[in-house]
Amino acid sequence: MSTDRRGQIAAGAVELIATRGIRALTHRALDAQLALPPGSTSYYFRTRQALIEGVADGITARSRADFLAAQYESVNDRGDDPLGQSMDPVRVAHDIAGWLEHLLAHRRNDLIARHALIIEVLSDQELHARLAGSLFSLDRATGLFEALGADEPRESAHDLLALLEGLVFDRFAGLRAGSAGDVDQLARPLAEFLTSARNYRPGQPDSE
Repeated sequence: MSTDRRGQIAAGAVELIATRGIRALTHRALDAQLALPPGSTSYYFRTRQALIEGVADGITARSRADFLAAQYESVNDRGDDPLGQSMDPVRVAHDIAGWLEHLLAHRRNDLIARHALIIEVLSDQELHARLAGSLFSLDRATGLFEALGADEPRESAHDLLALLEGLVFDRFAGLRAGSAGDVDQLARPLAEFLTSARNYRPGQPDSE
């Protein structure tokens, strides 16, 4: 029950931030929003930092579950291994774009709350790192580029995560905010990047 209540409160915090803004996030406001007895939120999350940590954990758990579900669906649909050695960058880009479309369609409040909190906790390195890593996994991205045969998989993973952050932000808070995420549009820059990262060789001059 304790775990369920903590998850309920963390999810309520995401909803509160997404609909009323970061300034509205207080223990009392969450008690009222969730129709909990006064003091319930502070019982499970003693401080604001603990509450933000709970939000980060909740977003991370949902992101990992979404990714694994998308990966499982890919294996079932095509009967292949999405991290196999013979990966096609265009195909992988389309799979990732489908996952991003799902995030934009079904997890918009998570995206808004996460972005607001990341700015709020910039001075707290540990908490900022937890939030920054809550949506996309650097380790999984590194494994992707290792499977693609990239020469610098960790650096390529960092660059991919930066690209993903930009694509997502553009759709929920940038110039194209409110427009539906289109898989083909999302896949195009991803395919270009994945292909160039696999073919890149450090020290080689750029082709004319």
